[in-house]
Amino acid sequence: MPYGKYKNYYLIDLPEHYIVWYNNKGFPEGKLGNQLRLVYELKLNGLEDLVRKLRV
Repeated sequence: MPYGKYKNYYLIDLPEHYIVWYNNKGFPEGKLGNQLRLVYELKLNGLEDLVRKLRV
């Protein structure tokens, strides 16, 4: 995450409530918004471990 309370966190490691808040508020425009939207879908479907395994 490039800014805010969770600066320097991997997007996949952001707390679920934060991603849900963005989904309700509206994701930012551009690449970051697309990535956050993808993270939301991954977390919604319980697939975030797939990304965590790739990170290693």
